[in-house]
Amino acid sequence: MITLDISSALAKAITPTMGIPDADMSGLRTSMKKHVEDWLKERSQGKHAWSMCPYDNKMMQRVKEAAMAAKGRGIRTVVWIGIGGSGLGPKVMQEFLEGPETMEFIVADTIDPSALEQILAMIEWKTTLVVIASKSGDTLESMSVFFLFWELLKEQKRLNPQNHVLAITDPERGTLHDLCIREDIPMLPMPFAVGGRYSIFTPIGLLPLALLGGDVNAFVRGAKEMDTLCQATGLQENPAALLAATQFLLDTRRGYPVRVIMPYGVRLQSLARWDQQLVAESLGKTETHNPIPFSAIGTQDQHSLLQQWMAGPRKFWHLFIREIEKPRVQVPEQVEDDWKFIAGKTFGQLLDACYEGTSRALTSARRPHVTISLARSDVAHLGQLFFLLMTEVVILGKLYRIDPYGQPAVETGKQITKQLLARGRLE
Repeated sequence: MITLDISSALAKAITPTMGIPDADMSGLRTSMKKHVEDWLKERSQGKHAWSMCPYDNKMMQRVKEAAMAAKGRGIRTVVWIGIGGSGLGPKVMQEFLEGPETMEFIVADTIDPSALEQILAMIEWKTTLVVIASKSGDTLESMSVFFLFWELLKEQKRLNPQNHVLAITDPERGTLHDLCIREDIPMLPMPFAVGGRYSIFTPIGLLPLALLGGDVNAFVRGAKEMDTLCQATGLQENPAALLAATQFLLDTRRGYPVRVIMPYGVRLQSLARWDQQLVAESLGKTETHNPIPFSAIGTQDQHSLLQQWMAGPRKFWHLFIREIEKPRVQVPEQVEDDWKFIAGKTFGQLLDACYEGTSRALTSARRPHVTISLARSDVAHLGQLFFLLMTEVVILGKLYRIDPYGQPAVETGKQITKQLLARGRLE
């Protein structure tokens, strides 16, 4: 199972003025019990639809069948068109699972013409599957890129273009749904009540997992295991409630609004960006208190940002994410004399030492940090992690009194962009 260690955010580790006193944490026990009970009651009433997706066996079966069909047709490259949660979730799966034995997986989450030109230059259409992920079919970036790929697919001789496309969209309505019906493009349903940033247990996350050879059953089993823990009403027994309480108290009682999400390991780099979006779009809705997420990666950002974190304004707290089990790759025994201290050590040991060095340095400077550890590098633990972080945000919504669903400010920018483009061609 995943473990959560908040000890380095507490007063006993970094002094009462910088950390969370026991009294503050204890003061949240009663309200947190009510928040968890409310969350469970709301789920029984059909709310928080994302939390029930791991139990949708019919949806999982459809995803598995779609992945098997693609492999049966000799598909070797997947171009995944999606943005926001529909791009970041699949990107996590790509980084976690892609290897020399898997399909090539390309996430087209940009309208940068240079990037699109590079992607197009790499494609062998005969062995490529284009996946368009947009629930409404109303996302400018995704739909414009899809129109480009669909047009080029139709130009390929001796190909049935609809056999090289799969859409994940609203099963009943929308621009993309209607186009798929008209062009006989196969679809997988995106549940109406599940927003993009909460969609990792829908085909948005399950299909990339299946296409890349991951175990869908293990992934959702991990989510269910974490769900069981997150239903506990005791603060110390519920990791999502404990993490939410730590975030809330560090922000509102100790003045640390900036949450630095920092995995140690590049396989979880996009997980930090995924959680950044989840927190920002779900809770960034007041001008007083709400978390300000910031994604980083270890060890790279030790060399670019640690000076700021150690000696700059006391506005940052760190959420480290690390994998305990790692592949065994070793430094050679024969190295230069000045580097004998690393001779024969595994790169996992080096990575762990860098994490320990950073975390201890932050503690010495009385800067709070929390660590989530994955016992093993497998999809079951990844499922646990996703469910933990989404449940945390729901509970944070209750603590901050913010609705964690919807993103009205984002919609404003989308409407202005469409108005600009509708006025005529922009050069």
